[in-house]
Amino acid sequence: MVVQHNLRAMNANRMLGITTGVLSKSSEKLSSGYKINRAADDAAGLAISEKMRKQVRGLTQASSNAEDGISAVQTAEGALTEVHDMLQRMNELAVKAANGTNALSDRQTIQDEVTQLLTEIDRVAETTKFNEIYLLKGDANRVDKYLAAKDAGLEGQLQDGATMATFTMNALKFGDSITIGNKQYQIGMVGDKGAAAIAATIGKATAGELITIDGVQYTVATDDTQENADKNVLTNENIAKKIVGQSTVLYMGKTYHVMKDEMNTNGTPAAGGDKIDDVDASVITAEKAYEMIQEELRLANSVGANKTQASVAAYKLETNNNNVQKAVFSITQKGVYTAQEDLNFSLHVGADADMTNKISVNIQAMDTKGLGIDGLTVKNISGSYATYAIDSIAEAIAKVSQQRSMIGAVQNRLEHTINNLDNVVENTTAAESQIRDTDMATEMVKYSNSNILQQAGQSMLAQSNQANQGVLSLLQ
Repeated sequence: MVVQHNLRAMNANRMLGITTGVLSKSSEKLSSGYKINRAADDAAGLAISEKMRKQVRGLTQASSNAEDGISAVQTAEGALTEVHDMLQRMNELAVKAANGTNALSDRQTIQDEVTQLLTEIDRVAETTKFNEIYLLKGDANRVDKYLAAKDAGLEGQLQDGATMATFTMNALKFGDSITIGNKQYQIGMVGDKGAAAIAATIGKATAGELITIDGVQYTVATDDTQENADKNVLTNENIAKKIVGQSTVLYMGKTYHVMKDEMNTNGTPAAGGDKIDDVDASVITAEKAYEMIQEELRLANSVGANKTQASVAAYKLETNNNNVQKAVFSITQKGVYTAQEDLNFSLHVGADADMTNKISVNIQAMDTKGLGIDGLTVKNISGSYATYAIDSIAEAIAKVSQQRSMIGAVQNRLEHTINNLDNVVENTTAAESQIRDTDMATEMVKYSNSNILQQAGQSMLAQSNQANQGVLSLLQ
């Protein structure tokens, strides 16, 4: 029996210390809800858990970013809905103004409403914003763009290029009818040249065919005997002799005019004439028609140009592989308009700094300049400006439709992105919970066990301290 070292008490005290430490850790885990409260609890598990927490919090914010993106594009799309409605109304007005029953004063009234709508489109583009970002007026930088080529309502083939275009039509022939700038014209020929051309055409007529000259109808005779029997039955040669200056001849469904062209439209003598019949202004030469077509193409391709008007070269006659003669007009520079550059911004929808986590949003300038309808007018006497405006408005409607489609596609993509992000957040959170969260039932069993052991240890320590007091009985 020794008194210097109470080994039983020492052992009981050591075990009690271990039990108290385990009990303390169980108490901490139960009170915090985490089984990893410090790196010492599980160094590897803590590192994995913190990586998962970074991902979860990053993805949660990415989901919020995507929701903000949806809100932004919805704001832009809502404004473009109104722009679409205004453009549709402008199309109505342009079609109305193109009708020939309108006087110039009527077109002025229509123009007043068109001007107001143009101003409102600019106002919508100027003021639509989300979180102080202007969505529809483009970037701060300006860029030059080319208008789409237009055919001025003429029958032919238009080939559009990046900066140039070509308009090809069948070459005009004597007796043809063509509509230019909402007016119909007949292709005639001047004086003896015209009479000779008609005579050559009549010379090909066969017996029995009808030819009307200045309102008098003649039948092509089979021979001189038949001609002598009826004054209106003549040979080709004698019918041709009936043609005089300014005659009008109807043959095979075509009307041929022999033009008189000695005076300009202002009444002054002409050097070679002005290529317009002095009596009937709807009768013009083919050369005059080409000049008018050239000007109409220039006007039609300049609608909406706010920097440089279109330039159209004089026509060239070409013969194709089928031996058909064509008149070719080169629109050497389509109308140029200056607009704001597209607005570009990216939505970050991932937890990592990977560029694939960026969703780009591109919104064009949707003001009248960006839509190519700046300064649109439907007012002139013939109504041709309104006709050309219809094409320009149609292009503007197509641009808005394309922009709205892109915005809608981005919105649909973002909705899928949010669903995916939320799913990843949920699954990653579950995985992180497995590593870091306390299993309360299991830990409570440990706590109860440690609590009992602590009480037992305390009792044993007290008993061990009492054991050495037996030495005192030896001293009595």
